[in-house]
Amino acid sequence: MQTSQEHDYPAHWEADVVLRDGGTARIRPITTEDADRLVSFYEQVSDESKYYRFFAPYPRLSAKDVHRFTHHDYVDRVGLAVTVGGEFIATVRYDRINAQGRPASAPADEAEVAFLVQDAHQGRGVASALLEHIAAVARERGIRRFAAEVLPANSKMIKVFRDAGYTQRRSFEDGSVHLTLDLEPTEESVAVQRAREQRAEARSVQRLLAPGSIAVVGAGRLPGGVGRTALRNLLGAGFTGRVYAVNRAFPKGRSEIDGVSAVRSVGDIDEPVDLAIVAVPAERVPEAVTDCGEHGVQGLVVLSAGYAESGPAGRERQRELVRQARSYGMRIIGPNSFGIISTSDAVRLNASLAPESPAHGRIGLFTQSGAIGIALLSGLHRRGAGVSSFISSGNRADVSGNDFLQYWYEDADTDVVLMYLESIGNPRKFTRLARRTAAVKPVVVVKGARHSGSVPPGHAVPFTRIPDATVGALLRQAGVIRVDTVTELVDAGLMLAGQPLPRGPRVAILGNSESLGLLTYDACLTEGLRPLPPRDLTTAATPADFRAALAEALVDDACDAVVVTAIPWVGENGVTESGDGEVLATALRAASATAPAKPVAVVHVEMGALADALAAASSTAPPVGTGGPAPERKTTR
Repeated sequence: MQTSQEHDYPAHWEADVVLRDGGTARIRPITTEDADRLVSFYEQVSDESKYYRFFAPYPRLSAKDVHRFTHHDYVDRVGLAVTVGGEFIATVRYDRINAQGRPASAPADEAEVAFLVQDAHQGRGVASALLEHIAAVARERGIRRFAAEVLPANSKMIKVFRDAGYTQRRSFEDGSVHLTLDLEPTEESVAVQRAREQRAEARSVQRLLAPGSIAVVGAGRLPGGVGRTALRNLLGAGFTGRVYAVNRAFPKGRSEIDGVSAVRSVGDIDEPVDLAIVAVPAERVPEAVTDCGEHGVQGLVVLSAGYAESGPAGRERQRELVRQARSYGMRIIGPNSFGIISTSDAVRLNASLAPESPAHGRIGLFTQSGAIGIALLSGLHRRGAGVSSFISSGNRADVSGNDFLQYWYEDADTDVVLMYLESIGNPRKFTRLARRTAAVKPVVVVKGARHSGSVPPGHAVPFTRIPDATVGALLRQAGVIRVDTVTELVDAGLMLAGQPLPRGPRVAILGNSESLGLLTYDACLTEGLRPLPPRDLTTAATPADFRAALAEALVDDACDAVVVTAIPWVGENGVTESGDGEVLATALRAASATAPAKPVAVVHVEMGALADALAAASSTAPPVGTGGPAPERKTTR
């Protein structure tokens, strides 16, 4: 016998999902208050889809139907709806049945399942997402199998069941296809769900990074301020799409600002808008989100502060922002974000507060902190490096590092992923995604906060506090390279973006400082490498000596990589040759060209000219004007 608790509204079944096209929707149980929504939804479904659902012409729902489809016990009869903007776009229900196909209660463990998706939303992966969720609900309620009757002409629904990955049986009976699905997860069904998740989340990020049109909401009437700065940076980078300045305070007669159309609301724009940069005070953001949502904007970059970072009131304001944006199917970068950048020639997007867009390169950069983002961009710029894309997630209320790992996993323009994380909200998922991404391209992480299981203020997801040592172990198991400082993050990124990977752990060490050589030897041992005895060229070594020694090490089959250590050397007259770094850089590059398949790292002390010369020759950017893959990795560091 079921208890009253089992019949309570199951709030834990509510979920926000990312669909195949990158949009979002909400899945929730249907309640008795949904009668009007159900009727409105059904009226928008085509006659063909209604026929596929009921196997007969069924132009409208009767009052009895509406009552039956909105009254559930959440045990033997369950209905879920997918909503966007508060309105239904799809429904699914199951009814527990016995061996004869009649209504039943537990311990019967089979249920009949049926779907209906609004025609305008078919092809977005709605039914597949619904099947995953209704199957999880059914397993929770002790149901082990689904039965479904589908007309042979309903190929889309048959494909949804066939592609789900569950063990299934099919038969043709009385003019319809009878399907039985065992709901026990299989290796294939889990793989299908993760593949759907990866495609959807990657697509949602791609829509943010490659918009065709942008509205800057809060572009000030006068120069200065966050909104006007964002507009200036967007235009300065040469964004290839259409740009609109939005401010409700614009005079009615004003139609232009900074050379772009000026309007008082997003709703006044006479074409679709893909992305909105929101730079208005926090108390005005809800109005801006409504304006964007009603116009069909796909995503938001919220630069506005005054959210979770400001205390309990801001934390609640942030939760409401996410609820509001998701109700319209929009994803959010931020709030309190520094912005996003894509250096692709097809987009040239600088939707950020960075005054200069970085050069085009092969590094994907994610940071939760705007200040750290500035430092990382500056560090890469000083070293002559470019990025493929940059994201400052701010308070990370919605889009997170996990979403970008999904995107970079298949992004052909990104060779290396760098991440500054103050927290890991979902360690299990992060580890899974990082392991998969790290198998195809290096992932380097610096962990900022010492409370590794904590989340940014107001980030409303379940989490577990994990010791820092445990996080380190998880990252190692995932194949992630963990570094301790932002400087090391830049160094590692440059090395990985510009160098081939070593074929093994054997490291040759050479240089003109015995002490640096020994320190390098010990560091290699600490990291589990197999260093060869350091070769001391003495302080009298010349660039020619370095070139000869490096060339010799590179052709040695006993080494897989080389570390060169360098300090200013003493010339014939006892003069310290600290300013001749360019000569040494030329010598090292010439030697490394003899064996381009082996990485060469250079460690130097008080030789700024050497660092500059190596950086100039080791840019991660592809050749100017090609827009193609990065050059073969032959450079030294």
